[in-house]
Amino acid sequence: MDIIFLREMRAETIIGIYEWEKTTPQTIEIDMEIGIPSEAPCHSDDIRDTIHYGAVVERLRTALAERHFLLIEALAEYIAKVIRDDFGSPWVMVSVSKLGILPGVKRVGVSIERGHRPR
Repeated sequence: MDIIFLREMRAETIIGIYEWEKTTPQTIEIDMEIGIPSEAPCHSDDIRDTIHYGAVVERLRTALAERHFLLIEALAEYIAKVIRDDFGSPWVMVSVSKLGILPGVKRVGVSIERGHRPR
């Protein structure tokens, strides 16, 4: 399987269980590995045969700015669902990090994997 990866994508969203987190947008960091449905783009050199990573970033930034999440697990699941349902990826791995929310800890996060990655 061919994979598109995006590293250290930043987006703003409302996330958290504490009252201050429910009103103040936080910057989160997202890493993704997105399975491409076929090898076609390697042969065709045509953007229509692949998952347009620019469109993925735009779609996620827009959606996350409009949504609220309590848990980073739910946020990661939402991202995975968008990538699989809206962009047709058979497999995705998503890592989401909240930055600098605990003293002495640079980031806190979760990684999830959804779909089927052919061996």
